[in-house]
Amino acid sequence: MAAQSEEAAVKATIMTMFDGMRAGDSTMVHAAFGKNPVMKTIGRDRSTGKAKVIESGLDGFLKAVGTPHDAVWDEKVLSFEIKIDQEMATAWVPYEFYAGENFSHCGVNNFTLFKEEQGWKIIYLIDTRKQEGCK
Repeated sequence: MAAQSEEAAVKATIMTMFDGMRAGDSTMVHAAFGKNPVMKTIGRDRSTGKAKVIESGLDGFLKAVGTPHDAVWDEKVLSFEIKIDQEMATAWVPYEFYAGENFSHCGVNNFTLFKEEQGWKIIYLIDTRKQEGCK
C-alpha cells in the first residue's frame, strides 16, 4: 500500500503542474518543481528536419503560463507509468495538448522527481512534440 500512496503523490505533483497550466497560474506550476530543474524538448530542426534537443528553462515556462492568453492550455494526460526507488521517481506520461478546443500536438513527457522534505518535486522534464501520428 505504501508504494501505491507514493505513486499517487508523484502523480499529484505532476497534475499540479498541469492544473496550473490550465488555470494560467504560474505560482501553482512553480510549486510542482524542485530547485534548478532541467527542462528540454526533443524537436525537429525546421530547415533540415533532423531531431534535436532544445533546452528551455523554468523561468520562461512560468512566464508563458502566467502571461494571459485567450485559450486554456489543456494538456490531457493519456496514461501514467510511474517507477519509484527511494527518493527518486520517473513518470512516462503520454499526452495531447489543446489550446482551448483546438488540438495543437501530442507526445510524451518524461519526468524525474525527487522526494524532498516538502514532498515530490519535478527536477527533470523532457518531452516530445508532434502533430502527426496522434490519437
